[in-house]
Amino acid sequence: MRQESAHVLVRRRVVDLADALTAVPLGIAFLLGRRAATRRFTYGLGRAEDLAGVVVVLLIAASAALAGYESVTRLLDPRPVDHLWVVAAAGVAGFAGNELVARYRIRVGREIGSAALVADGLHARTDGFTSLAVVAGALGVALGFPLADPLVGLGMTVGILIVLRDAAREVFGRLMDAVDPDTLDAAEHTAARVDGVRRTGYLRMRWTGHTLRAELAIGVDPVLTVGQAHRIAHDVERRLVATIPRLSAVTVHTAPHEG
Repeated sequence: MRQESAHVLVRRRVVDLADALTAVPLGIAFLLGRRAATRRFTYGLGRAEDLAGVVVVLLIAASAALAGYESVTRLLDPRPVDHLWVVAAAGVAGFAGNELVARYRIRVGREIGSAALVADGLHARTDGFTSLAVVAGALGVALGFPLADPLVGLGMTVGILIVLRDAAREVFGRLMDAVDPDTLDAAEHTAARVDGVRRTGYLRMRWTGHTLRAELAIGVDPVLTVGQAHRIAHDVERRLVATIPRLSAVTVHTAPHEG
């Protein structure tokens, strides 16, 4: 019995170690993202952060697989657990710590536009769920229901899979250049209000690390000189960069527009 309670605590420490290790690919990605663009990598290395996000998603998937495997194993081969209150106390502490870390990472990730950091925060939340499962399982066993531990574990596995879906949506959406449609609407509205812009055409945006880049077409008076059209394009770029959060650069194409 003592071996089993020790196994639960060791497994908890292994999960915490896996959570800490996610800081390694993220740290490397952030350092690479700061490097200046080169003739080979003309947009810099901001995409390294997206790759780090994929690593985090894979770790969340591994957590779900481990939780499911352990739960099924214990359901088929129930084993007693001693020192229940010690296990429960460790679980409560683990849940509280991981949830605080998760909220901080998610908040900062949203602020700086980092899908990878948001995914890492969600990963910390899955660890919190695992700790919560330990607590619920220990309480169930203490109340005389030995199957509570594996059944709660299966429920937490489902919860981790839900978190995995959210994290994968963040990371793979970024890899596929997904941008909030409201951001595009705001950019089009801002560009249309610049003096000299008669219409706005196509608008494309994509993330590179923490920042957005955009391409926009605008229509101007056909009698304008090249210099005048260029000044309008520059005004559009300056206004967009000042207005749209995380937007760092805009390529503005001008075309004559009658009317």
